[in-house]
Amino acid sequence: MNAYDAAHIRNVALVGHQGSGKTTLAEAMLFSAHATPRMGTVEEGSTQSDYHGSERERGMSVFTSLLHTEWEGHKINILDTPGYLDFSAETITALKVADTAIFVLDAAEGVQVGTELGWSYTERTETPAMFVLNKLDTADSDFESALARVKERFGNAAAPVQLPGGSGSRTIIDVLLMKQIRFEPDGSQVVEPIGEAFAERAAQLHNELVESIAENDEGLMELYFEKGELTEDEMRTGLHEAMIKRQLFPIFLTVATENVGVSRLMSFIDNVLPSPAEMPPPHMDSGEVHTDAAADPVAFVWRTMAEEHVGEFSYLKVYDGTLQQGMDLENASDGHTERLGPLYAINGKSRDPLDSLPAGDIGATVKLKNTGTNDTLRKKGSDAVVTPIEYPEPRMRLAVRASTQGEEDKMAQGLHQIVKEDPSLRVEHDAHLGQITLGGQGEMHLDIAKYRLAHRAGVDVVYDQPKISYRETVQGEARTSYRHKKQTGGAGQFADISMIVAPMNGEYRAPDDIKVRNVYTHETDWGSTVELIDAIVGGVIDMQRFSGAILKGIADALQKGPVAGYPVGDVRVVVYDGGMHSVDSNENAFKTAAKMAFRDGFREARPTILEPIMELEVKVPESQMGDVLGDLNTRRARIQGMDAEGPFQVIKAHVPEAELYRYSTALRSMTHGRGLHRATFLEYQPMPRHVQDDLAAKRGADDD
Repeated sequence: MNAYDAAHIRNVALVGHQGSGKTTLAEAMLFSAHATPRMGTVEEGSTQSDYHGSERERGMSVFTSLLHTEWEGHKINILDTPGYLDFSAETITALKVADTAIFVLDAAEGVQVGTELGWSYTERTETPAMFVLNKLDTADSDFESALARVKERFGNAAAPVQLPGGSGSRTIIDVLLMKQIRFEPDGSQVVEPIGEAFAERAAQLHNELVESIAENDEGLMELYFEKGELTEDEMRTGLHEAMIKRQLFPIFLTVATENVGVSRLMSFIDNVLPSPAEMPPPHMDSGEVHTDAAADPVAFVWRTMAEEHVGEFSYLKVYDGTLQQGMDLENASDGHTERLGPLYAINGKSRDPLDSLPAGDIGATVKLKNTGTNDTLRKKGSDAVVTPIEYPEPRMRLAVRASTQGEEDKMAQGLHQIVKEDPSLRVEHDAHLGQITLGGQGEMHLDIAKYRLAHRAGVDVVYDQPKISYRETVQGEARTSYRHKKQTGGAGQFADISMIVAPMNGEYRAPDDIKVRNVYTHETDWGSTVELIDAIVGGVIDMQRFSGAILKGIADALQKGPVAGYPVGDVRVVVYDGGMHSVDSNENAFKTAAKMAFRDGFREARPTILEPIMELEVKVPESQMGDVLGDLNTRRARIQGMDAEGPFQVIKAHVPEAELYRYSTALRSMTHGRGLHRATFLEYQPMPRHVQDDLAAKRGADDD
């Protein structure tokens, strides 16, 4: 294909809720530009984008697909993102390297949760954005209603550039051009004067667009006051500048399945949307980039994906310099030198070889040995490091194990590979619970991970309900004594300990009969603290000699609490009396005595199980608030508040982690895919007694 400089490259991401028609729009864009001989369909599994087996099986996008085409002297790189909320990390990835987000909305549905999610990322990345109202041919689509909902959510900065020329029509009235465009079935278009039936509304929208453009540019405002109008070129320039500053968000119309409005959209992309050279530089951890093809090369790996029969592809955006095959670059993360393999422009699974990849462009290479997603490649000696992508925390976590015994290593290797390709998947190994968990954005996300493990790593896995990291502690205070005495001929074992077991809350206030001498602190490897207070008087125990052994004995007891066998933490132990033998006392004796005394005292000090509490935030349409709140009440939730956010309500609650098992699936069912949640760890809290009793009984039955 032709070589393009940064000024003639456009990088756009198609973003939106599932079913809005992003993949079909991408297909229509390629077809309009004669990059493909026919338009594929999602239903037939024949699109350029959704080419992975998991995508064709499900009839939906799972991964962001990189596409490209040429249009009117420009190269357009298209990032077709999934709309299913489980794959939101793919949208984040695309917006990291796109220069404009094109939000595709179903004209009948308007703003949906997927729109909101994508919008929040563009605000974070300060990415220019525009809207495309798609599916205007459906019976329940309504332009005016959809426009009202967009403006209600995004304000008057959402500026319509087009309106439909009648229900079911192939005609669009363009108020920037002030022309009527008829899109013929053969792909051609006829530009004609605006029909009388739409002239008044077109004039109104035209004037609103002119005023919106002028408001954001003092020079254009003066011209507007002077002439009472702006030329098409002046409007285009004003739109261009306002989009870069995120002051205006144009609204276009399409019927992607019929290729209506698509060619006009592509011309707007070329003529108005910002080029990578005009965009502010990316966030950098160090160094600078300037989108200069003649500078030292700096490229960012935004995704890694293994392709069958080819190997591992590294997808790159070039921020500076020009990449060429055989070039040696340094990986900024570890200093390794990578030699670039062949370079490609990508259209789904199709690849066009490239001689070079200049600053501003997006492409791929193969067989990088020590480079993965989020790595920066640069000339040796450079200090440039592009800030990595921040992936969302998992919304769902399941325990994972190999279905066939003996394939644990194979599973571990497979998990490593899929996490390398998709860092929004998180693997955790909990030695205390004896489980490996895999976290993702929802059930579908984890199902795809299982599919990839089977087809890529050749290992079948089973998902189980994950065990919860409960803790045990005490809420009261108890005194206990234990004497360990053992005589087996020769030297024996003797240790006598009296201790107080108490909760670790606030500064210790010793009783009148206790005098604190020293304090020893032990940090457990599960994040809890145990405090050992030496209150021995008269040297009845040599604490300088035996404090370490006593701490070890207590630490052993902390591994499995007396209530239900969960780790113990946040307790204070005061050793205030005891005895020792000049010959028979040793470290093992005091370790044993401390362990047994602690267990006895723990049982008497009102032991309780602590459960992890999550801070939950749920975003749902207002009409579904009742169902969601009712469900949360069954999950022992404590509602903290509710706030409006556009057409959505945000519920904030504190919920036990155990009650959120498969919550993403339940929320999707309750809200018909229109709800979104996130949960983060807040704190440990004592479990209600009846729940604790049930858990302890179940734990005992499992141990039997």
